[in-house]
Amino acid sequence: MTLNKVKFHNDAMLMTLRREVYMVLVVGEPVVVYKGGLPGLTGTAELAVNATDLVHKYTTYLTRKQDELLDNFFKKSSSNSSSRPSYTKLYSYHHIVNGFAVELTAEEADLLAKDPGVVQVQKSYRVQKATVHTPYYLQLPQGIWAQEGGYLGAGENIVIGLVDTGIDPTHPSFSSMGQKPYGPLTSYHGKCEVAPEFPLGSCNGKIIGAQHFAAAASKDGVFNATLYFASPLDGDGHGSHTASTAAGNHGVPVIVNGVFYGNASGMAPRARIAVYKALYRLIGGFIPDVIAACDQAVADGVDILSLSLGPNSPPGGSISTFLNILDVALLNAVKASVLVVQAAGNGGPYDQTVTSFSPWIITVGAGVDDRSYPNTLTLGNTTVLPGTLLAPPTKGPFLYNLISANDAMQGQGNPLYTPSDCQLASLFNKLLVQGKLMICTYSFNFIFGGASMQQVVSTLEALGAAGLVMVVESDVAGSKFDPIPFTMPGIVIIDAMNSEVLLDYYSKLTTRDANGIAVQFGAQAKIGGGQIANYSGQAQQVALFSSRGPDIKDFNFNQADILKPNVLAPGYLIWGAWTPIGIDNPNYIGQRWAMISGTSMATPHVAGLAALLKEKYPLWSPAALASAMVTTADVQDSRGVPLQAQEVSGGSTPLLQNATPFDMGGGALNVNAALNPGIILDAGIQDYINFLCATSGITPRQVSASTGRLCPKTLGRSTDLNIPSITISNLQGTRVIPRTVKNISPKPETYTITWISPADVAVTVKPTSFTAGIGQLQLQQITFTLRATRASTATSFGLVTFTGHLGHSIRIPISILNKSLT
Repeated sequence: MTLNKVKFHNDAMLMTLRREVYMVLVVGEPVVVYKGGLPGLTGTAELAVNATDLVHKYTTYLTRKQDELLDNFFKKSSSNSSSRPSYTKLYSYHHIVNGFAVELTAEEADLLAKDPGVVQVQKSYRVQKATVHTPYYLQLPQGIWAQEGGYLGAGENIVIGLVDTGIDPTHPSFSSMGQKPYGPLTSYHGKCEVAPEFPLGSCNGKIIGAQHFAAAASKDGVFNATLYFASPLDGDGHGSHTASTAAGNHGVPVIVNGVFYGNASGMAPRARIAVYKALYRLIGGFIPDVIAACDQAVADGVDILSLSLGPNSPPGGSISTFLNILDVALLNAVKASVLVVQAAGNGGPYDQTVTSFSPWIITVGAGVDDRSYPNTLTLGNTTVLPGTLLAPPTKGPFLYNLISANDAMQGQGNPLYTPSDCQLASLFNKLLVQGKLMICTYSFNFIFGGASMQQVVSTLEALGAAGLVMVVESDVAGSKFDPIPFTMPGIVIIDAMNSEVLLDYYSKLTTRDANGIAVQFGAQAKIGGGQIANYSGQAQQVALFSSRGPDIKDFNFNQADILKPNVLAPGYLIWGAWTPIGIDNPNYIGQRWAMISGTSMATPHVAGLAALLKEKYPLWSPAALASAMVTTADVQDSRGVPLQAQEVSGGSTPLLQNATPFDMGGGALNVNAALNPGIILDAGIQDYINFLCATSGITPRQVSASTGRLCPKTLGRSTDLNIPSITISNLQGTRVIPRTVKNISPKPETYTITWISPADVAVTVKPTSFTAGIGQLQLQQITFTLRATRASTATSFGLVTFTGHLGHSIRIPISILNKSLT
């Protein structure tokens, strides 16, 4: 055998023998599903969030059966029948799935998947973070807060479970000092871990529980307990940020570098925060840890589960997206009456990039609200150039001389950085720079390399510069810049054309010798202040980065009859709590607040607002809560202009197009309308089972094995699911779609139905008007008939509006792809 062949053979053997973490679902119902039937084991389906002896007895039984399966498997698969079983079990899952996480070789995983007691085996994969003005932008003080007794009672006794990077318990957003005392909650049974960096008392009533999950991360070999903290402490900042957005205290001053940026508040400032740390700074997280965190959160009794995370890439495999282990677990969380809110992902503006798939999850896209931090640069020729940077103005009314980084160089450069990045003070002549505004370049080194704005500050301060003027390498680079707090006068000209205007002005007024060396600097400018927010009053736009639909039903990217995302919430430049020890974002090292963007930031807005709805309607199902938010979301601004979606333009300013349901779902969150929707659409666990059974590519055996429930004898269609949207991925001929609405108002109301038909689709509705009664008459079925009038390869969109005579109004978006007429 040649050396190359030997190496290949040895590598293949190592791959076969190397053990990695797998999640295994096994036969038998988890706690939230089990209705009884086993000798001596009473049903636990209605006791999922209660710490009872019955639940403990059943979870002990499940653990024993899991261990017996593993013991028998390893005895059978061992080459030496007398050897003892050898395996490492990381987690037992009990409450929302019945299974475990275990280390296996690829060969063992394949063999175990064939065991009759095993439902599904899925290899671990990594997940990532889907990374003060908004309470007022969403009109909470005069709306839902006022109706719930003000911010002092908003979200009272509701527990939001956050699966994230942990929490900084010392942050004022989570302090119980000066707050109305938090009493005990008998419905919540989570514990509070104690560690040197997370001392006793960290759980103070506001923070009601805190745990960490890192077994899979540890087995992967990337977990360092000292660096990442084997405790609930947030070493990143992301978890504290999302927690403060959902349920941070009201009226906490946001101060960065000594500058006051306003008072911050969570959406539900009296809600409790339950921390389940499963993501870690720098490394992200692993799905077995995430599922363990979700399993524990449901067992503990959270009301809302907020997941600002998603897979790094689709997990893959032949199983449907709806039956991957995380989504099965979240289905059973919903069975336990827990509303699950998940980030759509940051893969936009490209199609089919959502990483939250199932109809029982409310998937959140990110919107850009009306706040900006504009700044200006006034040149010596009176030209005013717009830009941005949260920086103070230059001192006094006078102008300062400009000098470019290239003209300020001394000696040889550094191979790691181009001089115009302004990363090393040693590259420049201090005597030339001192007292001048230095021109640097925002290049792709700041986006993909190691350059940072913090280092620019260090460089300019060491040189005694009067301030920073930063031009952009290109419009694409400019579109990636987000304003950050800056300690010295500065501005970033994010438009490439304006950058050229500045550089042309500088060039004309700079005198050079015969060798091209600058000897006299005549260009001058002054910087305006960029620390004052501007509020335009405009409606939200779908952020460029926000992931888009259509949803997929499998990992071959076949489209699903489900709309994703479901709703849009503010997710661009959001102020939130930060931890000073966070190192993932170099611009906020040492700070207690950060202004960052992502669908991660949008998700806790929805989680917090859902807590307010849950407080008012404690008996509503997760589907009912989601319906109230989705159907009352805004599709137009106050002027009647359709919401816009940002698209790639090739310039620093995104192209704007009318947003479709694949961009924004039902629209931009309007929580005050959601508080009183009039009518809702509801669905329960059996409805979701029927949906799974009717989805092509999913077999009844897969459904029963994954959920413990049988498919009905008569299968309907996947589009029959009673959700507040109509999505058909392949309309052939005519499709009849039922929806049932439920009146939740104390009075009967007469509704009129109007609609805008999608292109190439004829829509009829029966009835076109109805009276929503009360009591036994509160349900009303509506039948939509959709007929393709022309085959098409492009999805078309429509909208159904229900308008009540008492003022209520809800909307249901339509998304149709006509592949053929028959």
